[in-house]
Amino acid sequence: MKIKTNTRIINFLNFSGIGFLLTVLFFPLTQMNAQVLDSIERAQVIFKSEGVHLAGTLYQPKHPQAAVVIVHGSGQVGRETEFAELLAKNNFLVFTYDKRGVGASEGVYAGPEVGTNNIDSTNLTLLAKDASAAVNILSERIKNLPIGLVGFSQAGWIIPIAAKLNPTIDFMVLFSCPVITTLEQLRFQFYTNGRTDFWENHTESDARHHIFNDPDKYQFIDTDPKRALDELSIPGLWLFGEQDIQIPVKLCMEQLNVFKAKGKLFEYVLFPSLGHNTAFSDTTTPVDISIHWIMQKALNGKMVKIKNAE
Repeated sequence: MKIKTNTRIINFLNFSGIGFLLTVLFFPLTQMNAQVLDSIERAQVIFKSEGVHLAGTLYQPKHPQAAVVIVHGSGQVGRETEFAELLAKNNFLVFTYDKRGVGASEGVYAGPEVGTNNIDSTNLTLLAKDASAAVNILSERIKNLPIGLVGFSQAGWIIPIAAKLNPTIDFMVLFSCPVITTLEQLRFQFYTNGRTDFWENHTESDARHHIFNDPDKYQFIDTDPKRALDELSIPGLWLFGEQDIQIPVKLCMEQLNVFKAKGKLFEYVLFPSLGHNTAFSDTTTPVDISIHWIMQKALNGKMVKIKNAE
């Protein structure tokens, strides 16, 4: 697949302080041959979390540089097999599992398809505990490898909670993930109403007015990811699409800039032509960038772990 570069992306990468990633635009890591995949070992794993058994698959390359757990977006999502294989082909030990109540995992699935609100704080915390339990599976099996969480969309609320709960998590990568509260995200989503031409007919000012002033259609305890993020010291990378109509990315970037000004190790990349599908778009650039970023953090993290072990 051909990678399309964009001057605005390049400028943004440099502005964000991650200009070292520019090489990925010309040497994509996601283009691997089938022989590499054949060399990856797979193991079926059952683990327990909050009273139920969850089922997943562990992908282990011969020479892993880092380990990651994939955290789901919203919906009835099972194992992210294709994405896990892609990461494993790039020398990451990967664990992906069926969300509770989905596939081979026990428990009750909560989501809009079954008439419940899947961004209720209770459910988000429960899913974060599941992600933390999945991390423990990796930490029990590996030594001196940094472990991170990689997730999509709704994972923007889940990953910070999980990272706060589990000190063995060393980094996080978040594709199209909110840095605003659950109620703010819903107000924006209801306002855009799925219209793909939304940003052709509305301004940032219009969107923010509705985010901060619209009445809420649901009543539940709000979840603010900034509370957990404020307590984290691990590095994080957010990847945004400027055309996103699920989350207000510019507002999210402003929140991250506040954290960066405080010295947090948070970085982000904006893709002007992409929407909410930064991880699964026609261009592999977002995934390639995340892989390079993890590899850099993995090397730093590995040195720290070895030093601490000594």
